[in-house]
Amino acid sequence: MGSNLSNKILPKVVVVGRPNVGKSTLFNRFLRERKAITDPTPGVTRDPIEASCIIGNRELLLIDTGGFKLERDDEFDELVSKKAVQMIGEGDLILFLMDVMDVTPEDEAFIELLRPYEEKVILVANKVDTVEKENEVWNLYSYGFSTVLGISAEHNRNIYDLEDAITSRLEFVDIEGKELHNSPDIKITILGKPNAGKSTLANALTKSGNSLVSDIAGTTRDVVEGHFKYEEYDFQILDTAGIRRKSKVKEDVEYYSVNRAIKTIADADIVYLLIDVEEGLTDQDKKIASQIIKHGKGVILVLNKWDVMKELGNDFNAVQDRVRFLFPVLGFAPILNISALKKRGFRDLLKKTVELYNELEKRVETNHLNDALAEWQDFNPAPIVKGKAIKCRYLTQVSVSPLKFVLFVNREKNFPDFYKRYILNQIRKEFGFKNVPITLDLKES
Repeated sequence: MGSNLSNKILPKVVVVGRPNVGKSTLFNRFLRERKAITDPTPGVTRDPIEASCIIGNRELLLIDTGGFKLERDDEFDELVSKKAVQMIGEGDLILFLMDVMDVTPEDEAFIELLRPYEEKVILVANKVDTVEKENEVWNLYSYGFSTVLGISAEHNRNIYDLEDAITSRLEFVDIEGKELHNSPDIKITILGKPNAGKSTLANALTKSGNSLVSDIAGTTRDVVEGHFKYEEYDFQILDTAGIRRKSKVKEDVEYYSVNRAIKTIADADIVYLLIDVEEGLTDQDKKIASQIIKHGKGVILVLNKWDVMKELGNDFNAVQDRVRFLFPVLGFAPILNISALKKRGFRDLLKKTVELYNELEKRVETNHLNDALAEWQDFNPAPIVKGKAIKCRYLTQVSVSPLKFVLFVNREKNFPDFYKRYILNQIRKEFGFKNVPITLDLKES
């Protein structure tokens, strides 16, 4: 395993500042999409969020960070502030956001932290929503930064001036014969309940600290993207917010976080459904699984924290049987045990991920499907329903990832469910689709 190199080629622009100065709004403005969650509540952003974007016809890596606080009320504030400071050293250019009408001690403390990096700082006075407020920007020159710009991220004022300032301060590397930002071969999203170990697993696989990790449930809010390489495959992995029962979701921010987590299923090839083995399988895990099946995605049931179970002498086969019993709808899905904290079981997990990906991308020639269909009907003929024979005329595959097949029959109405399951199971068995979801639709002809 290794980190993806494509992002390292792109110059990094890091957006920093105290809470609620508009960092995520500016981040979304540059991306022209709502990738970072924005809310009037201070401290919504926790994990740094990375995205490549085009500014002034040049590609760069933009990083949104959590708000820097002087008074830190809990573990979250400490983790977020430390991560924001860490990102300053990693950036090629720093966009330091301030509220043009509200300079605070936190701003001034952050300025002192930025002193060693003055040459790569642009002071961005945000919330300059009117012409009158532009006069206030001059006051911020007193802090000694060479470039000070007044903007309104929300109202798109002076954004082009900021884009020009960014591109003029960066060096862009042109690499002939290489793609600057490679598309991943395999896209993974990690889903599960809060505190199942999703961020720990994402950090371990990417060999990074991209996602904040804490014992407090609900640490991750935004979708955090990471990259790594295994064998010849480039992976993208999305760490998502923990998904709780709808009745327990009280805050708007958590609602948006959970909603975005569910939406990552559509963009993924494979979903890791992370299950805390100490807690066991829950109804919420089953609801998440139903969404995965609905989208036709590959899924691996990942039993995390297995190092604790081994100490208790729990047998994997017994746990696996219990999961299968409680979770019959995912009878096809592989079950693996890992310890994200101790980095155990990763090789088996990634090997199985590649196996599922190849199954999802497999296409079967129509003539082979229909030769097999004839054999299946000879061995187990279709039944007679209400005095009329059921005939399966033709079978074809219509898509990969998700895998969809269409069976043309003489009568769609009253077609026996058990015979449809028989054909579906034969497709799995004959053509090697044992670990992935398959859809078989009927069409009358």
